[in-house]
Amino acid sequence: MGHRIISFITGKMFGDLKSAAGVKALNEFLAEHSYIEGYVPSQADTAVYEALAGAPKADTPHALRWYNHVKSFGAGMKQFAKASKDAASYTTGGAAAPASNDDDDDVDLFGSDDEEESEEKKRITEERLKAYAEKKSKKPALIAKTS
Repeated sequence: MGHRIISFITGKMFGDLKSAAGVKALNEFLAEHSYIEGYVPSQADTAVYEALAGAPKADTPHALRWYNHVKSFGAGMKQFAKASKDAASYTTGGAAAPASNDDDDDVDLFGSDDEEESEEKKRITEERLKAYAEKKSKKPALIAKTS
């Protein structure tokens, strides 16, 4: 995760988009983002789209989804909003961040531990269900009334 943040800040976001590593870096970024910048297409999307050698392969589904979406705009791509930084900075300079599965495991931003959390959650849920069942069992059944 740290490599992606650093490369994003320094402007060396995806590296060579004609290489498998560049497309993989793009795919990882697009797993959590709809567009290269912000929430609407921009010239950054156009620059990255044009830097690709063609449609990404099926093993990079997020990049493929984004590619097909941007492609659907056709000539309208040239009218996208201006990018906040030079669009070429997304496609030139620097190599893509090395894809290593253990990077994300080292940093836990929210401090959660799934095993402990799930055990604690189960215990609390069971206690609440038990208390609810006891409370409901003490409540008298509703007797039909006439007015």
